Amino acid sequence: MTNITLKTRITDMLGIEKPIIQAAMGWIARSQLSSAVSNAGGMGIIETSSGELDVIREEILKMRDLTDKPFGVNIAQAFVRDPKILDFIIDQGIKFVTTSAGDPTKYTNQLKAAGLTVFHVVPNLKGALKAVEAGVDGLIVEGGEGGGFKNTDDVSSMVLIPQVCEAVDVPIVAAGGIMDGRSMAAAFALGAEGVLMGTRILSANESPVHQNWKDAIIAADSTDTLFLNRTGPGPALRALRTERSTRILNEGAENIFSEFQDTQAVYFGGNLEAGIALTGQVAGRIKETKSIKQIFDETLAEFGEVTGRLAALSGT
Repeated sequence: MTNITLKTRITDMLGIEKPIIQAAMGWIARSQLSSAVSNAGGMGIIETSSGELDVIREEILKMRDLTDKPFGVNIAQAFVRDPKILDFIIDQGIKFVTTSAGDPTKYTNQLKAAGLTVFHVVPNLKGALKAVEAGVDGLIVEGGEGGGFKNTDDVSSMVLIPQVCEAVDVPIVAAGGIMDGRSMAAAFALGAEGVLMGTRILSANESPVHQNWKDAIIAADSTDTLFLNRTGPGPALRALRTERSTRILNEGAENIFSEFQDTQAVYFGGNLEAGIALTGQVAGRIKETKSIKQIFDETLAEFGEVTGRLAALSGT
């Protein structure tokens, strides 16, 4: 397996070896997983969407012992109960923040004034233009096929990424459906300069989630996720198909957030019927668990093979 070196605005801005960012998965994106991502050359991200800010503070401190590579923090604005978390992030010397689930004008100026690089997660062109106007350094452009919370009017990565790339000049990280070199090469062909992986990293050896969830991902077809709560109230989301999520699809949910009351039982207890297991459509392409390093090394090697083959086709 021949690895390649990729140099893009993403690697330059973030100081990482591989232009791969880890999704900020609530309760999951903590030091155990995120340090493995950073140590493998990508950008590990610590989550805040769990709302457990005291725990998050400890996880950020743990990262200093587990890796000497760059890592970042996601600020999921809708779930920030204590705005002082921004001061803590800044005081800890964090250099990279992704913001999501909210208005990009809310924290961007404060973070950039403190010298941080800020990328905002967007689900459509309107959100991208607003974020760029707010002064963000880059965008994570997330197609509707990705797992997790979604805009109710979802757009696929194949349409959304080039649409945004044609409209803005900041570097773009493609998210939604990315799990290997083939899909990474497609994202770069659409204009991206980096990729974000969620479900692929969720299923990795270092991921702290229960093996039942990993096994369900491996067994899944690309049709085995559901887009839930499209008409509200609350956000839409994409999740693994289970009896519970199928019921929610058919009957709706009075409060979608109530489906996350037993998150620990789902994520770490392995009872996939106790709540919702947020999972992307790319689960249908994942056939085995691997280490983060193996995933990243194979991704870069396959990226080189695919782009080389395409270059040969064009005679360049």
